[in-house]
Amino acid sequence: MQNLNDKINQLARILGKAPLEMPKKDFAEIRKEFAEQANQEIKQEQQQARKQRILNIHGKSDLNPRWTFDTLIEDSDDVREAISIAQSFIAAHEDPHWRASGSHMMIFYGDYGRGKSHIAGAIAHALIDQFEISVLYRQLSSLLEMRFSSFDFNAQDKIGEKFREVQQELLDVDLLILDEVCVNETQLKKNTQSWLGNLLRQRLVNNKNCILITNHELAALEHALGPYCFESIKEYDTYRVRFSGPSRRKALKDDIYSVPVYQPNQIK
Repeated sequence: MQNLNDKINQLARILGKAPLEMPKKDFAEIRKEFAEQANQEIKQEQQQARKQRILNIHGKSDLNPRWTFDTLIEDSDDVREAISIAQSFIAAHEDPHWRASGSHMMIFYGDYGRGKSHIAGAIAHALIDQFEISVLYRQLSSLLEMRFSSFDFNAQDKIGEKFREVQQELLDVDLLILDEVCVNETQLKKNTQSWLGNLLRQRLVNNKNCILITNHELAALEHALGPYCFESIKEYDTYRVRFSGPSRRKALKDDIYSVPVYQPNQIK
């Protein structure tokens, strides 16, 4: 009985073609080639899946996409110190024991426009890209507005349900960034102090990390948050950076926003 190679060569002779020399491979070599191809396909699928997971985390984080280290201006000692702490914090995530051993909090404080939110966002973007860390960025004032609205039981927009979903996200996310903490507030109301303190304590128990951003100095922040809430912060491994450099926000220019003087039509 002719094998496949013999049949191909017979057909080649009929057609006046040179006999086809089939490559000779043993089973082990063929199996190795198939295994390498399969592994390559699996690797590509894993890369695509990881890329999609990272995109999903970025999409849920509510971060400003421009807040990266590449766009950060290192023009003062406070920014350089913050970057050094940030890089150490990011690198520490390579150690699984460190990630599981406790909760960490960074407090960025100082005047408006000093780059606090930018560096916090840069940290978050790096953690998402390198370690697939889940991140949630929220302004505390917007959370409090939603929380107060959730007490309106006559509301038709399901605000209570929405806030419960947000509350669960605040507890579950790996890194919570709270911006504008106590902005324009000398002291939070007692029930708000208790809510925020409980949130931070529950995250502490579950080894979840936080970044707090505020315009208050530390003494004023302690007063604004109240003793119960501030004691929750003290339980974390805390890193504090005061931002005192120049403002990075552009000043408004009079010539851009000047209004032309009105002149009525002159009838001649």
